Amino acid sequence: MDTTQMEALIAMVAVLGLFVLMILPALIGIAHDRRIDRQIRQAEAARAAAERRTGPAAARPARGAAPHRTARAA
Repeated sequence: MDTTQMEALIAMVAVLGLFVLMILPALIGIAHDRRIDRQIRQAEAARAAAERRTGPAAARPARGAAPHRTARAA
């Protein structure tokens, strides 16, 4: 392999490396969105199953109910 071929190979590897670095955040974001979508579908299915078992009023909190969170100091 002569010098020009070696330089071309190094340049090609560098370009591919930069391409991977640019695409990687998008791929991670897509995987994250898919995981969240799967969790939402599972939660909806669990809620629907709970409504079928107990009825719609029991699966849903009453209107005006306070959230179950503890107070934090300012």
